[in-house]
Amino acid sequence: MNKGLALLAAGSVIAFAAPAMAQQNPTFTGPRVEALVGYDINKPGSSQDIDNADDLDQSMEGASYGVGVGYDFAAGGALLGIEGEYMGSSAETDYDTAAAETFGVGAVEAGRDLYVGLRAGILATPRALLYVKGGYTNASYNVLTRAGGDTTDTDINLDGYRIGGGVEYALDTNLFLKGEYRYSNYGDGEVRGPDGIRSDRFDIDMDRHQIMAGLGYRF
Repeated sequence: MNKGLALLAAGSVIAFAAPAMAQQNPTFTGPRVEALVGYDINKPGSSQDIDNADDLDQSMEGASYGVGVGYDFAAGGALLGIEGEYMGSSAETDYDTAAAETFGVGAVEAGRDLYVGLRAGILATPRALLYVKGGYTNASYNVLTRAGGDTTDTDINLDGYRIGGGVEYALDTNLFLKGEYRYSNYGDGEVRGPDGIRSDRFDIDMDRHQIMAGLGYRF
């Protein structure tokens, strides 16, 4: 919650700071598309360790990549926008499924990562935008489990929230670069097994940290 409160406070400052800058500079307003790539870390939200004989990997790290779209407009001296993303990830555990002779988690792979939310920012310079963001995120993970020598492939869909912040730099009127950190927490999930069988919704606590870079075009 401390991260969320800090970003909300930053957003309040942004909403009232630099009242003329966003209105005087149209560089960061209008529709945009962007390509994104970065570093993806997935791990349990709880600090409690999981002890097991096979030393089960509790975190996954890899590359995150995808595309984003958005629309920004000047409002009351600040820049406000709506945005969405479709991302993939190479993050996975390195647990050896062959080592599991009885029931246990064999391997976990991160799947697609969806996000829709809002952002608010101010111009630090005519070409540099500082912003915070927040919204809804949904992630899928592929899980392999073993029981009695048989492997089962299931999908887990998780719902949660995302907050973050970054800087966007205009290369010219249309092209821009951006750097961003975002934190996601997933608190609700559903398992989808073979033949489309779905579990009841369940509580979960999973954290995701991503450091992203982007290249975009504003229309």
